[in-house]
Amino acid sequence: MASFHLVSLGCPKNLVDSELMFGLLEQAGWVFEENPQQASMLLINTCGFIQSAVEEAIEEILELTLLKEEDPTKLLVVTGCMVQRYREELVQELPEVDLFIGTDGCHQIVNLVEAWRAGNLPHKVALPERFLMDSTMPRRISTPFYRSWLKITEGCNNRCSYCLIPSIRGDLRSRPIADLVKETSYLEQQGVRELSLIAQDLTAYGNDMGSSVHLTALLKSLLAESTMPWLRLMYLYPSGIDEELLSLMAEQPRIVPYLDIPFQHVSDTVLKRMNRPYTGAFLYELIALIRSYLPDVALRSTFMVGFPGETDADIRQLEQFLKEARLDHVGVFAYANEAGCPSEKFSHQCSDTDKQERLDFIVSVQAEVSAENLKRYVGRVESVLVEGVSRETDLLLEGRTRFQAPDIDGCVYITDGEAKPGDIVQVHISETQIYDLVGEITG
Repeated sequence: MASFHLVSLGCPKNLVDSELMFGLLEQAGWVFEENPQQASMLLINTCGFIQSAVEEAIEEILELTLLKEEDPTKLLVVTGCMVQRYREELVQELPEVDLFIGTDGCHQIVNLVEAWRAGNLPHKVALPERFLMDSTMPRRISTPFYRSWLKITEGCNNRCSYCLIPSIRGDLRSRPIADLVKETSYLEQQGVRELSLIAQDLTAYGNDMGSSVHLTALLKSLLAESTMPWLRLMYLYPSGIDEELLSLMAEQPRIVPYLDIPFQHVSDTVLKRMNRPYTGAFLYELIALIRSYLPDVALRSTFMVGFPGETDADIRQLEQFLKEARLDHVGVFAYANEAGCPSEKFSHQCSDTDKQERLDFIVSVQAEVSAENLKRYVGRVESVLVEGVSRETDLLLEGRTRFQAPDIDGCVYITDGEAKPGDIVQVHISETQIYDLVGEITG
């Protein structure tokens, strides 16, 4: 019986592709094998967005090649962003791999593998035409049963000077509202209680489909056609957030008061070189607007330090912004040149030493802000989605409030009370840590 072992790397959007391949293989009669040594096919879905992700993917591939050396009958298949980015170069670099499939080939995984095994593929690199998934496809959810991702678009029309996504994933392609409602209904039937909407840019949803299709319209349909308790919005472009969306969030508590908005920087000169069409002043105004509608909102953002041309004065602007904006969750990354991006050729490249020093400094600034922000929850009773026994100790339960997203933010350690994974319970918050909360179930 044909069996497969699947390794999925990268972001949640990539994970959805992996779940689709998993479902298609199962539907075709393949059996998942937890132990890669026992699998007849080794499948790895790669990320190729940044060099560190490429290096991680290559390390994983090389580990799997060791198993193939032990058993040459194993089929080694590499899919995803790294394939789409490097294409035929990989054939020379990784000759042990039997088949490479680009980002738009996940829905053809069964046919492509069967064609390769039958000797009917002329080349070992398959780069199918642009693809957009739909709800009829047999996706196998890999996250805990009570939460899942809903990928509402593919591709991106933004052209940030440091980003390869448009060249890897293509231009924006939005899924129809009715199709997303259908998938949401299916996920709800499977027990999902928290649905995180994801895309390269959520606010661009529907820009390719006419004025009546947009993020707010989609959310209204999801609210009307499902009873999903928590809907979470991830990856919103700053200039795409409007008052219609904020008004709906203020009216509908099922859309959790949480917005993930990658700002990338606040210096006007750096933002311009990044090809981000807004200013630092705009970001201050945006935060004020959001909080006027959602006073208790949790804001998450990401920032890049060490971008070509960035100065110490730009870092001081970022420091001041973090202290004044009081964001709840922040990710900080050091810029790295990516072959093929315009910024690779920019003048005034920062040294690795400056990048690391700036990263460490900004992380320390935000750590103080985050710790101070968490104190406002002490004494409050918050809804918490229970995830199960704590990863730290089996003496505690662990969960998340509406203000904490899965996989990236802190958590709530529950020291008293009983609950099952997937339960949404009321927790009295009694103390805080740097990024986490501690409390007891009430009632």
